[in-house]
Amino acid sequence: MQRCFELAQLGAGNVAPNPIVGAVLVYEHRILGEGFHAQYGGPHAEVNCFQSVQPEDRSLIEAATLYCSLEPCSHYGKTPPCADLVIKNQVKKLVISNLDPNPLVAGKGVEKIRAAGIEVETGLLEDAGAWLNRIFFKWIQQKTPYIILKWAQSQDGYIGISGARTSISNPITQRLNHRWRSEIAAILVGNTTAMVDNPSLNTRAYPGPNPLRIALDRHANIPGDYHLFDDQQETWIYGPPRTGDWQKLQFMDRYDPFEIPALLEQLSQAQKTSLLVEGGAHLLKQFISQNYWDEIRVIENAQMLGGGISAPDLPVQLDLKTRFKVQDDQISVYVRSVAK
Repeated sequence: MQRCFELAQLGAGNVAPNPIVGAVLVYEHRILGEGFHAQYGGPHAEVNCFQSVQPEDRSLIEAATLYCSLEPCSHYGKTPPCADLVIKNQVKKLVISNLDPNPLVAGKGVEKIRAAGIEVETGLLEDAGAWLNRIFFKWIQQKTPYIILKWAQSQDGYIGISGARTSISNPITQRLNHRWRSEIAAILVGNTTAMVDNPSLNTRAYPGPNPLRIALDRHANIPGDYHLFDDQQETWIYGPPRTGDWQKLQFMDRYDPFEIPALLEQLSQAQKTSLLVEGGAHLLKQFISQNYWDEIRVIENAQMLGGGISAPDLPVQLDLKTRFKVQDDQISVYVRSVAK
């Protein structure tokens, strides 16, 4: 199942609003085939897994166990039901981590496969599987984006020096940040961050898809020659319309005043399942104070700035999900506290 999770992660950023899924077919402790959902609208993990089985091993499928990180689908969407494919191949056993919360599936895949005489085990590494697909689960259950807040801060608690672009995290962490960008649907920065940093908000340091980039520009202050106006990727600007020949840039209404619920509504309408808020401090504090967040990622570097823009205070009701080091950076990932 851990291998299923590794495979599933390879599809992150490419399959939304669908889940990321991995599948592994095993016979007597030997992997016969494996696959993952690589592209929205493309073959699902189970299809790719069965297709990867070598001709000389196909006779072993009926005696093999299929591991899936998520319940095989039981409905026709852009592809046929994977539950039917599992039944067609007549595997000996199916082991899954999570049931699919999509009402079109929601246990129906398992029920159909069991009815065909195949043993099914559910709930293996269930918490880890739910964490893997936390964006999809929230989208299906609430139809609103999963919100990640992220910032880098010095050891003495500052995220930058006022009016100056400040680099805090190391190059390896910056590359990790670009991987994070490739795994989400949209990325947001405030006006001051856009003005001071002139950010590209792309994945140039990691081979993944670019997110929708969003910037607040209530008074049309961002210079027109900044990266946000380069028309290189889908971009929303919350500010007065400007004249220009853009193909991928939109000026959004409801920008004065900017309201988080309005943004989330427009993201939902556009089928954007996740949002990464990268700054600045005022915008991050808005999301925290109004309780619009699901996950917070804090990068702390050993350097001391001695003053500047203070990092946001963490919410009270949160739990540390994981913490790890990337050279001299410590990365902490927080989630909402779960009532015991």
